[in-house]
Formats: sequence, C-alpha cells, structure tokens
Amino acid sequence: MFLTQGIWPWVAFNAFVIILLALDLGVFNRKSHTVSIKEALIWSVVWISLALAFNVGIYFFQGPDIALQFLTGYLIEKSLSVDNIFVFVLLFTFFAVDPKYQHRVLFWGVLGALVMRGALIGVGAVLLDTFHWIIYIFGAFLVFTGIRMGVQKNEEVHPERNPILKLMRRILPVSDNYDGARFFTKINGKRLATPLLLVLIVVETTDLVFAVDSIPAIFAVTNDPFIVYTSNVFAILGLRSLYFVFANIIHKFHYLKLGLAVILSYVGVKMLVADFFHIPTFLSLAIIALVLTVAIIASAIRARRIGETASHKEEKETTKVPS
Repeated sequence: MFLTQGIWPWVAFNAFVIILLALDLGVFNRKSHTVSIKEALIWSVVWISLALAFNVGIYFFQGPDIALQFLTGYLIEKSLSVDNIFVFVLLFTFFAVDPKYQHRVLFWGVLGALVMRGALIGVGAVLLDTFHWIIYIFGAFLVFTGIRMGVQKNEEVHPERNPILKLMRRILPVSDNYDGARFFTKINGKRLATPLLLVLIVVETTDLVFAVDSIPAIFAVTNDPFIVYTSNVFAILGLRSLYFVFANIIHKFHYLKLGLAVILSYVGVKMLVADFFHIPTFLSLAIIALVLTVAIIASAIRARRIGETASHKEEKETTKVPS
C-alpha cells in the first residue's frame, strides 16, 4: 500500500526534506540567535509557499482530487499544530530556555517528530488497509477528543511530571546548568546531559501525544499514505517559524482551542459515516477553513474588547479626583 506511487516519489521527497533541513541548520541558522518576528514571518511564508508549490505539483501529476486531499490534510495538521505552540511556550518558560537556543531545540524536535510521525502513519495505513473497521475506532476517538478539548478548561502543563523525563533523569546524569546550545557537557572529566536535552525530550514526547490526534484526522480525508505523510511533514516543517510568530500572542486566541475541538469532532464524524455517506473533500476544506476563520475573528474581537475595557478602566482611575 505504501508504494502505490512507486518508491521514487518517497525517496525524492525525503531527500528534498533532508536538503531543506541541512540548509536550515547548516547555513541559515548555523549560529544560535534569537529569532525575530520578521525572520519568523519570512520563514513561515517560505514553508507555506513550498507546501503550496508541492500541492501544485500534485495537481499536475495526480489530478485535482488528490491535490485537494493534500491541501485539506495540510490545513488540518497546520491548525492542530497550533496546540503545540501553547505547550512549547509553557515548556520554554518552565525550563527558562534562552530564546537564542529555542530554535535549536525545535529543529531537533521537528526532526524527531518527522521520524515518529512517519512510523505512526505507516502503522495507521497498515491497520486501515488490513482492518477497515478500525476507522470507526479512529473516528470515535477523534469525536471524544474534540468534545473533551471543547468542554475542558485550560489545564496547566507540568513538565516535571512527564514519565519519560523522570526516566531519563534516572538513567542520565544531568548537569545543574545549561552549557550554551549543547545537549551534553563535560564537568571534571565526566560527560553529563544538560537541561537542554531534557527540554528536547519533553518536546518530542509532547509532539508524540499530539500526533495521536492529528494523524487519524488526516486519514479522515485520504487513505493515501503518501498524501498523509507529505501534508504532515510540510505542516511540521513550518511549526518552528510559526512558534516564533505566535509565541507572544498565542494567549490572545481565546476561541482557537474551541475551533480545533470542532474540527477534530467534525473529522471524527466524517470517519464514522464514511461507509454510509460520502462528504466531499472540498466541503471538508471549506468547513475547516470557516471554523478557523470564525475562531480567529472571534478571538480578535474578544482581545480588542478586553484591551479597550482595560484601557478605559486605567484612564478612569488616572483621572479620578482624590477626595
């Protein structure tokens, strides 16, 4: 099933991704530095443009239906990856990671995420091909996750409770302080892991948790493993730049999590009814885009009202005449 397009598209695509990552770390971000919003915006445009260019290639080589599936899957994964940003902000704050080293952590985190997600997509594709009924389990899981995300209040993230982190602390000797961008350091001739490695481990395990939600969601759009994989990869490649764009304002998108909950629930329902009622891909794309747009606009209006209220209150207090 994995080689329905032949082996060469897989080889060419992965070689292309490796070249991009090598240029990213080896040329453009060779020196650790604090990523500015302008730089992050430029890179976001670059990654999105590459994804859209790839989508155009799919349109000409595989037709409009497959291209639409890629675009829908890319939009789903891109929107769900915003949830990662909330957690990354909390993680970097908790571990007090210097902003100029955050890109390095996210780079290696993305590299690990690509490997893990490739494996999960492979398992998912085999399961769906061998046991078609598992699509109902995926669908029910997404509906449940969407409802839970929509009704629960914002939960605090406690990195210190991460079981993988606790295990690594027992296995690896860890230094008390950071050593620049290094994941390992030497103290008195002894090789120790730095706290930056622990941050990377938590980032990897966190992404794995999110992947359990997002990958089944894309299978609701297409069963083609190549389209699932490539749309997932392009969305993840742009996650780092997206983080630096939204890191300081993500808390203002109050209704975005509710929008993501609606999207997860929708794609879950789509999977549950797939054998009885076919929902066109273009309709799914329109619904997902509409939900995201409404959530963003509603969040912007709420943030503006809160800002105006706070400003009015402050102005009122400053003009109050003392008795």
